[in-house]
Amino acid sequence: MIRFEQVTKRYPDGTTAVDGLSFEVAEGELVTLVGPSGCGKTTTMMMVNRLVEPTSGRVLVGGEDVAGLDPVRLRRRIGYVIQQVGLFPHRTVLDNTATVPALLGWKRARARARAAELLDLVGLDPKTYGPRYPRQLSGGQRQRVGVARALAADPEVLLMDEPFGAVDPVVREQLQDEFLRMRAAVRKTVLLVTHDIEEAVRLGDRIAVYGRGRIEQLDTPGAVLGSPATSYVAEFVGADRGLKRLSVTAVERGDLEQPPVARLDEPAERAAGRLRAEGARWAVVLDAAGDLHGWVGLDALAAGGSVGDLAHRMNAWVPVGAPLKQAFGVMLQHDAGWVAVLDGARFCGVLTPAKLHEALRRSVDADALGVPRGQVGFDSVADA
Repeated sequence: MIRFEQVTKRYPDGTTAVDGLSFEVAEGELVTLVGPSGCGKTTTMMMVNRLVEPTSGRVLVGGEDVAGLDPVRLRRRIGYVIQQVGLFPHRTVLDNTATVPALLGWKRARARARAAELLDLVGLDPKTYGPRYPRQLSGGQRQRVGVARALAADPEVLLMDEPFGAVDPVVREQLQDEFLRMRAAVRKTVLLVTHDIEEAVRLGDRIAVYGRGRIEQLDTPGAVLGSPATSYVAEFVGADRGLKRLSVTAVERGDLEQPPVARLDEPAERAAGRLRAEGARWAVVLDAAGDLHGWVGLDALAAGGSVGDLAHRMNAWVPVGAPLKQAFGVMLQHDAGWVAVLDGARFCGVLTPAKLHEALRRSVDADALGVPRGQVGFDSVADA
């Protein structure tokens, strides 16, 4: 969808902002451009909608060289979100969101209906927030309106320049969550500029790590964190890149252990006998459908009765497919030696600290070998 072909941007004073840049962004893909200030990432993005013109090379969108397109028409078909949002202070939130459709000649009713639809998509009730003015919104709410406005005309490409950088860390994470949820519903081709490697890792399908005017590495978040291409990339992503990788490595069924199971209506004495025979001190408690109910300890079963009467609520759990970082956080939050992993309510197994570490190491090896994680043998990981 977006292609750079040997693109260079050199200014009259001799400064080279971008030097011989060539890469592609596939349709529906989100690529984060990350690097320090002055490395050329924003210049790269602004050449897509011709806010900056390249000195040499070509930038193509949908197979068309943007140099041959009318810049105003081009910008109206490309969504653009900036850190400062840039809402019109004298216009309501609904009218701000409908700006581009109105410029494209949409009828007022259609433009406002589309604006209301997009406000709802970004988590703002159009009935509540549509009549308000930007000054009546929080910074995070204004940022949401900026995203809605960029999407209002259903653009094929979305450019985002530090879109969540002007808000506090808590709101920033909430906006990232909302953006990920929105992206699952509205798949767009996105170039997102950030200086924050954590944000780049969390949001990007691929990450372009910039040096001075060049891309040092363009790869998946897992590959960049697990196998930095250069010492510069390794230094930029940080010595704690293993911890960062937890956020992009999902919990899979193959990572789980299967502990002893007791049924909700099972007699405590029978469950206790099975635990003693297995040398176990506790069991997961499931109902007849295999859904998680809680857990029970061997000592508690000595009281007799049914397992359901003695079971404890299970607070330490995550869904299958959740990031390892989330599972690790739940372990710490509940001071737990393991977390239950669920598919809906259905119990899949438990993730222990040892299995979490193994999953992380398998993930690194899998990326290095170019194979699925399940194909990496534990012996090869342990010996690495």
